[in-house]
Amino acid sequence: MTVGIIVSRADSASVRIGEQLRERADWERAGTGADGASEEAANAEAAEGEETNTESAASADDVPAPVARYVREGFELLAFEPWHLELDGVAAAFDDPDVVVFASRHAGETGPLLTAHFTGNFGAAEHGGSDRALAPACPNAHRAVVRALAEHAPEGYDVGMECTHHGPTEVGAPSMFVELGSSEAEWGDDAGAAAVADAILDLEGVAPETERTVAAFGGGHYVPRPTRIVEETDWAVGHVAAEWCLDDLGDPREHRDVVERVFAASGATRAVVDGEKPRLRDVIDDLGYGVVSETWLRETTGVALDVVAALEGELTGVDEGLRFGDPAREAGADGAEPATDALIVDHPDDLWADAHSVDPDAALAAAREHALAYTTEENGNRVAGDIAFPDADAYDAYVDALVGLLREKYDEVGRDDGTVRITDTAFDPAAAAERGVPEGPKFGRLADGAAVEVDGETVTPADVARERTETYGLSNPSEGKGN
Repeated sequence: MTVGIIVSRADSASVRIGEQLRERADWERAGTGADGASEEAANAEAAEGEETNTESAASADDVPAPVARYVREGFELLAFEPWHLELDGVAAAFDDPDVVVFASRHAGETGPLLTAHFTGNFGAAEHGGSDRALAPACPNAHRAVVRALAEHAPEGYDVGMECTHHGPTEVGAPSMFVELGSSEAEWGDDAGAAAVADAILDLEGVAPETERTVAAFGGGHYVPRPTRIVEETDWAVGHVAAEWCLDDLGDPREHRDVVERVFAASGATRAVVDGEKPRLRDVIDDLGYGVVSETWLRETTGVALDVVAALEGELTGVDEGLRFGDPAREAGADGAEPATDALIVDHPDDLWADAHSVDPDAALAAAREHALAYTTEENGNRVAGDIAFPDADAYDAYVDALVGLLREKYDEVGRDDGTVRITDTAFDPAAAAERGVPEGPKFGRLADGAAVEVDGETVTPADVARERTETYGLSNPSEGKGN
């Protein structure tokens, strides 16, 4: 696994990041065919250059020769004179990199910001690369670098992601920009540059791609939904077409090839879409890719995809209320495939509702702890319907957990193979009325366990209590729906 790093001497922030990279790790200077000026001199030269990294890309077929080369285990750092955007095909200058990182400036009205994004053009190539072309993304490495930027960011810096924009579009390897922004003050800030350098160095051994990748469509340039997905789930995000990118694209039905390229260049089989966008959704469906919700990505985090597919097929979809329990996530972690042998049973809805009245959080926790997956209502707050377990023992443990909650409420709770029976002695309004107790405060005191006086006679709670028995039926695990 080799990370190729590009420093542009036309970019003062890039030069500063390069200096921090070399200070923070041991590198060996390698021959480049050109000695090149010192990085300190390049800093001074870059200060006189352009203030944006969106210059038009050069159209030369050959990759410019690097002016400096440094190597260490797992990394190769090359410095070039041209802007990053002019470096189409630059992977050929490295020794077979797995991923290429452009250490770059970010320019904008965003304050101190560390950011990362992929490159490409959904319409005309106004800032490097080719029209309607996308460079191969590295979603897993990108997720790692965004999280590392958050870890290393100095006080006062925000961390975020951007949509896919500008060139180059023909890098020759999976690639991304990792940027220091957003003005000259930050471009010369050693602390900000060090944070970017540390995040890049943290990519050691990180694979560029992952099967848990989605493409994203819609939203603003700084992509809040994809950022949440990367920061808060185990899903990575490939190319992102923000609203303005989709405007550049035009009617997706006329540019199906570009939409398909988004998935191919991202290594994604699913997409998240902000807003309705029926034409885009139809094209995505026609191409054979699925559109999923942010909720789906959150709920499937940690669950093997074959387990997700099997349990959604057996029960219902996540967007219809399916939730996964800890056993499903544990199975995903060790590579097991329990869903094909899942025990599917009718959920004891009434029993659960009674336990929920004792402790709502504990009742939900019982399902999460013991079930592979369970159907829910009320935005996931109530368990109802079918439920899947790894085996009959897990089902028994679940019922026992609910029974334990009921014992906090009732005088006696018993369980046999097919039922849970509760016995309770409680205030009986009818019996109180027979003893002449008027409805109102005295009813309340008796219900709370206090005696009251009625016409000179003492009425105790025991006088107006009645024993109540209720039975909840249970599914027979040997007759589970999944067997």
